[in-house]
Amino acid sequence: MSASRQYLINDLSMSESWRLFKIMAEIVDGFEQLGELKPAVSIFGSARIGPDEPLYAETAKLAHMLCQAGYSVITGGGPGLMEAANKGAYECGGESVGLHIHLPLEQQPNKFLTIRSDYRYFFIRKLMFIKYAMAYIAMPGGFGTLDELSEALVLIQTRRIKPFPIIFMGKAFWGGLIDWFKGTVLDRGFVSAEDLELFTVLDTPEEAVAYIRRHVIV
Repeated sequence: MSASRQYLINDLSMSESWRLFKIMAEIVDGFEQLGELKPAVSIFGSARIGPDEPLYAETAKLAHMLCQAGYSVITGGGPGLMEAANKGAYECGGESVGLHIHLPLEQQPNKFLTIRSDYRYFFIRKLMFIKYAMAYIAMPGGFGTLDELSEALVLIQTRRIKPFPIIFMGKAFWGGLIDWFKGTVLDRGFVSAEDLELFTVLDTPEEAVAYIRRHVIV
């Protein structure tokens, strides 16, 4: 049995009180590992995109450009578009951060990390993304990407954190979701028109980097 799988089993069997110490230790470790990061941008996206696909190259280019502009790059540290972003930052010589989550499916960290921070708890990992990223970029992705985006949007909407740039990359991919936001969700009064200004939708790495540079000063 792998170490990460055994850890999850042990975690489920321990008492609630002892689990709190594990949680606190994980938070402290994250703060210590990431506390000296320069302004960083988190890039999210599918773990299921291979290196031979255009989105992989586009994501690597985006991260490379962010690094050249003076930003660190943070991802989930796994394969697919996370790997692409880390690769772009790594090959640029910048800080390439992976917030690696231990999963039963044995997601492995990619090899392009200059800083690796490990987590057993998703909510602590999301805390680190929020605390240390000054902008979010969502490449095409699935439930995990939506989870991270929703977390940031809700915290900004409810004024629990200060607003920061949130970019949906790819109008063709995200268009259906945005239309649903602007149609059904807005029409039903579930969000306000002001809420729809919390994010922007762009198409190219050049547009994304320019947008972030206007809003996040290095």
